[in-house]
Amino acid sequence: MLHEFLTLNRDSLIDLTCLAAARRPDMAVRVDALWNGVPLFLTQLSETLRLEMTAEPFSSVAIQESATKHGADLWALGFTISEVVHVYGDICQAVTQLAERQFAPITVQEFRVLNRSLDAAIANAVTEYSRITADRTSRAETERLGQLAHELRNHAHTALLSFAVLKGGAVAVNGSTATVLGRSLMSLRGLIDSTISEVRLAAPVKARERTVLRDFLTDVIASASLLAEHHGATLAMESVDSALAIDADPQLLASALMNLLQNAFKFSRPGGHVVVRARAADFRVTIEIEDECGGIVEDDILFRAFSKRHGQDRSGLGLGLSIARHAVQAHGGDIQVRNLPGKGCVFAVDLPVAECPTAALA
Repeated sequence: MLHEFLTLNRDSLIDLTCLAAARRPDMAVRVDALWNGVPLFLTQLSETLRLEMTAEPFSSVAIQESATKHGADLWALGFTISEVVHVYGDICQAVTQLAERQFAPITVQEFRVLNRSLDAAIANAVTEYSRITADRTSRAETERLGQLAHELRNHAHTALLSFAVLKGGAVAVNGSTATVLGRSLMSLRGLIDSTISEVRLAAPVKARERTVLRDFLTDVIASASLLAEHHGATLAMESVDSALAIDADPQLLASALMNLLQNAFKFSRPGGHVVVRARAADFRVTIEIEDECGGIVEDDILFRAFSKRHGQDRSGLGLGLSIARHAVQAHGGDIQVRNLPGKGCVFAVDLPVAECPTAALA
């Protein structure tokens, strides 16, 4: 009987299941995790088959409960939903292979029960996996939206209070209250720009057009000038070859550069100088933003969501650099950081050139 075969060969079936899983990419390092669920499933599968051979009615409750727990365990261990389904396929394959080797007879009825049990297990494991994934995703999104709403409300409230004071005429329009109002409005714009960038990054189709780099950077610099003035920094752009062009979503890429410039202004010393330059080589273009932040000690940590650089201004959610890198990567490029100890740092945006005349690449 198949249920006796499963009980007697339990360890061999577990080994075969793990061996089959180990042959798939990215699964080898997690094979040991299968020992958390496969033994219990085999035990309950054997019991289900035993009951099917008696007068007692068939019940798949035990199989469903174990599969639900197994789906949750595999999710917690980092398995994908595809891998969850494959695990049960591996169990079925292990049973049939070992039965063939040992010439163990499997009746048509037993084979049907085996398939039915596996179907129930897969359905419940996948359902639980999907439920947990959706719940965690929804929770994370709710928390993020809550943070965003909290930041927007705080900046809007500060701006309204500052405006009310200025409207009353008790303070000068070029005094501290006006500075607070300007800072709040800048922060609001930054949060909105970052949110729009995230939406555009999530869109399945990115709008791309041939963009002349010099004209594009000129527009970015013009938009960033007020921000530089607000932070007490000076902003300049070095000469850019008019022949350089890139294929880009101008709004998304401009948002990435604005995020980098905002960080440059925010963390530069009072009266600091920020320079934007661009150069091309080997059919790539590099846009550099050099600031005077005094130098940094961190590298890739800067691009992790919610990370912050050292400085006095702690406004915003800390997502700017992370979003900027994702936006640049969506254009086939990346961002690198070069430290200038004691002076500042250079954020270099590397992008493919749309059309590179020989003169532009010299």
